Formats: sequence, structure tokens, C-alpha cells
Amino acid sequence: MAALRTNRPEATVMFEIDGRSVEAREGDTVASALLAASVRAFRRTRHGAPRGIFCGMGVCFDCVVTVDGVHSVRACMTAVRAGMKVETQ
Repeated sequence: MAALRTNRPEATVMFEIDGRSVEAREGDTVASALLAASVRAFRRTRHGAPRGIFCGMGVCFDCVVTVDGVHSVRACMTAVRAGMKVETQ
């Protein structure tokens, strides 16, 4: 069955990624908003290897970021909201 399309524009929110202001679609996860903003590495291992989205369902810990000062938040399980401050780890 095809998805229904409406003529109304999608609502957007503004938030920050590492100090950069970014627009995201309302209801998106932090992970999808980061990917849309061309951020592929959400954190680095202690050896410097980049990590980003892997499972997309909250099972692994590859997509953890800092949200509004709270460390190790799973980006794939957190909805983006206006004014949110996200820092890659």
C-alpha cells in the first residue's frame, strides 16, 4: 500500500551538533538528523577508530553521543527536539 502524501510542509526544528546549528525534521531521531547533516562518526574509540550508527535499534553502543550535557545517550533511540545540544564523543 502506498504512503499517503499531504500538501502540508514538514515541520522542522533547529538544534546544535558540536556547536553548529542544524535543521532536522520534527520526529526524527538524533542519529537520522546527524546522518542528514553528513555526520558519520558519532564517537571515537579510545584507539581513535570512528563509530557511528550500526544497529539503529538501541542494542549496541556505537551511536552514543552527549545530549544537553548527558553522556552516552543512544542517538538512535532519542528524538531530536528544538534547542537540543548534541556533542559527538
